[in-house]
Amino acid sequence: MRTTLYIARRYFFSRKQRTVINVISWISLVGIAVSTAALIVVLSVYNGIGQVTQTLFNSFDAPLVVQPAEGKTFHTSQINLDALARMEGVATVSQTVEENAWMTYRHNQAIVTLRGVDEAYHRVTGLDTLLHEGIYRLADTLADPAGDTTLVNYLLMGAEVYYNLGVRDVSNLPVAIHIPKRGTALGLTMQQAFNTAYALPGGNFYIQQDIDNRYVVAPIHLVRQLMDYGPDECTQLCLALSPGANTARVKSEVRQLVGDGFRVLDRFEQQPIYYKVFRSERLGIYLILSLIVLISTLNLMASLSLLMMDKRHDIATLRAMGMPRRQVRRIFRIEGVLIASMGVAAGLVVGFVVCFVQQQWGIIKMGSNFVVSAFPVAMRPADFLLTTLLVMALSTLAVLFAVRQSKV
Repeated sequence: MRTTLYIARRYFFSRKQRTVINVISWISLVGIAVSTAALIVVLSVYNGIGQVTQTLFNSFDAPLVVQPAEGKTFHTSQINLDALARMEGVATVSQTVEENAWMTYRHNQAIVTLRGVDEAYHRVTGLDTLLHEGIYRLADTLADPAGDTTLVNYLLMGAEVYYNLGVRDVSNLPVAIHIPKRGTALGLTMQQAFNTAYALPGGNFYIQQDIDNRYVVAPIHLVRQLMDYGPDECTQLCLALSPGANTARVKSEVRQLVGDGFRVLDRFEQQPIYYKVFRSERLGIYLILSLIVLISTLNLMASLSLLMMDKRHDIATLRAMGMPRRQVRRIFRIEGVLIASMGVAAGLVVGFVVCFVQQQWGIIKMGSNFVVSAFPVAMRPADFLLTTLLVMALSTLAVLFAVRQSKV
């Protein structure tokens, strides 16, 4: 083994002469290094983009939600809210009511998903930190000169809903909210067919297109009034978790507390399509980049084949000295693996440096119309391990095939 390793190293590192074969070997090494670095950089950037998108979803979706297993609504009296709030790992419990609504403002209209939330909602999601215009408030009490007070409700709209309705700034002109009356036949007039309420535009938020173009956040008492719900009726409970809490453990304990009549969903289960698409896209990117790695291994096969042709006199000498054929082939297998290993090592270093520089200084920008100014990067040890295994596996197969097909 030492003899074959020594000869393989001499073939690659020998400085006595530089031939075309040596140049091709170095090109193979560079090709493997570049493809390895590309895998690391692309996967890390995709991880970063995924983290940004998930963070935006997380600002609107609670870590855990409790929904009825059957039907649309439930009464909070069916759940021991005090025990739920005191449960280890649960930081905040918020009630929400969600329903589709028709909104009109001046001559514009939109069909939206109206989410009624209580005062604890911003502590569950962090929506108050993502307002583009306005301030986070759901209701306010105003007093007139006579001393009478009026409750004013406010709406926080997704940016696309906000602009589609024609609200160009925080306005004193109220938005009309219409929801069909429950349990009645379709009336001939608006008053007969719809429950209607009015609220002022309080601001808009940028989160994610699917959220921005359909969601409007309103005070929960307003939505309950529109839906003719009772004061303790809601569609789901949103739970915020304590820092460091184990989501799976808390989810299991909450499920035991609420019983079989309710479902407990984490963020992956609340947005199943998004997470499935994200994983599928990531797998697709990995497979496409694997083809690039495969192409780079063809250079390795070519360089090994040319090297074996160039060293045919050395091979004849070694065979004459009594070296078995399998040991001669081992020299070139080691040579190929050596080139691949150095290429992978160099690619991992280059990929790490590129990602680290982008992570620290954000050199490559995304533009002014994006949530983040520079391409986000998130390096994961698993990506480095998978990349190493993939490139080394393909390179090793290429080496074995090239040596096996040779006449050595």
